[in-house]
Amino acid sequence: MSRMTFRAEPSQPARPASVWSSDLAVLVYLATATVIVHLLTGGRYGFHRDELATLDDARHLAWGYVAYPPITPFFASVSLTLFGTSLVGFRFFAAIAQAVAVVLTGLMARELGGGRGAQLVAAVAAIPFCLAGGALMQYVSFDYLSWVLTVYFVVRLLVSENPRWWLAVGCSIGLGMMAKYTMGFFALGIVAGVMLTDARRYLASKWLWYGVALSVLVFLPNVIWQAQHHFISLDFLRHIHERDVRIGRTKNFLPEQVGMTLFALPLALAGLYYCLISSAGRRFRMLGWMYVVPLLLFVIAKGRSYYLAGAYPMLYAAGSRWGERWLASLRRPWRSVLRVAAWTVLVADVAMTAAFTLPIAPVNSAWWKRAVKVEGDFREELGWPELVQTVAGIRDALPAQDRTRLGILAGNYGEAGAINLYGPSYGLPQAISGVNSFWQRGYGDPSLETLIVLGISRGFLERNFQSCEVAGHTPNPYGIENEETSDHPDIYVCHGLRQSWPDFWKDFRYYG
Repeated sequence: MSRMTFRAEPSQPARPASVWSSDLAVLVYLATATVIVHLLTGGRYGFHRDELATLDDARHLAWGYVAYPPITPFFASVSLTLFGTSLVGFRFFAAIAQAVAVVLTGLMARELGGGRGAQLVAAVAAIPFCLAGGALMQYVSFDYLSWVLTVYFVVRLLVSENPRWWLAVGCSIGLGMMAKYTMGFFALGIVAGVMLTDARRYLASKWLWYGVALSVLVFLPNVIWQAQHHFISLDFLRHIHERDVRIGRTKNFLPEQVGMTLFALPLALAGLYYCLISSAGRRFRMLGWMYVVPLLLFVIAKGRSYYLAGAYPMLYAAGSRWGERWLASLRRPWRSVLRVAAWTVLVADVAMTAAFTLPIAPVNSAWWKRAVKVEGDFREELGWPELVQTVAGIRDALPAQDRTRLGILAGNYGEAGAINLYGPSYGLPQAISGVNSFWQRGYGDPSLETLIVLGISRGFLERNFQSCEVAGHTPNPYGIENEETSDHPDIYVCHGLRQSWPDFWKDFRYYG
């Protein structure tokens, strides 16, 4: 069957031939608008604690890190090169990744046979996650894009029946594994999609196996890094997963899918119906399994709700295609009413997401208080420069002899990243920490005698140092209660490590 079978009905008016008014151009304009929104709002608060860790990792490029694969720190490093430590610049590539995913969502609808209306509906349905996912420089942005890119290539494969598209599929899977390891769950969905549909015929194609080999080749540098570091990320992931289950972050996986799709849920369900059940979508059965299998795996494995986010754009695209045909079968009054209703709820999704996930509410306003109930991470973007300034003040108040062999010991990656980012302007030394990849960088000068300590319990300090005194408290200029002010507000000055630095350090590793 040719690709034209899936294009918009001939009765639709022809679109202008100009490239500036083409369907692709309209999608690009829409995606560019999301980038502009991120640029205008991205500097409103400050670096998030996760971003501070990524920023520090970006200064130590490698093929792997304890907490994530290398793609996110790589783009963070490019951002630092291009924009310095600008907060808006640091988040630029996350916003670009999400914008590209919006364009690909619209293009998937086109490949499925949707006209301009279907393409725009699919793309707009994808914007809410684009706004939330592109607001921070984090691996979520690049993981999401890799899922969407993989699906786009699968759609091109199914429409064209050209097995060479398996090369692109394999490459995008490999890149996805270099962004976040949850791509492995999606890869299992692709395997199931092949085995349970007519795509089984590709098992006899050399191009499928070339694609598999290419995915392994792209991912291989990280595998080698993991082998060299005793597969440390497996320990990290096990620890983080146990923590998430323990504190209840995984218990509402299914209900939170509704919260993630909002009013676009009917569109996603229509897409799932089109791909998995409808006779018209028979060719795209593989897409249905590519959603269902990761969904089931995440439920069984107790994953977090956003892990499945990258699977929804393909359902939006398929649902838009199905909806376009269904609306065409209705009488004109109903068709117009439903079209207006659909656009109303999709625009409402965008507006609500922008209001509560973009950093635009004035701090401590009524709007802010509602927003932090939806997006609690806003609290973790405040107070870092003030914290470093406080540490510098504690350093300046120390006797001269205590400042000569001074170190800063940070309990979490936000504190360590903040010290390393803002500390040089105060002449502070680089922070040392036992968390994640910071531990691998060591403790620096083994002759440290005085330590300013943040984020570590008094009990631990008393067991490991001869003396420790509270020298200050974590500040917050807005009076906002966050992890720093509530969980470990005291800043200590400690002397006399009870054991040698090598002995202390080998047992100081932990994850967060």
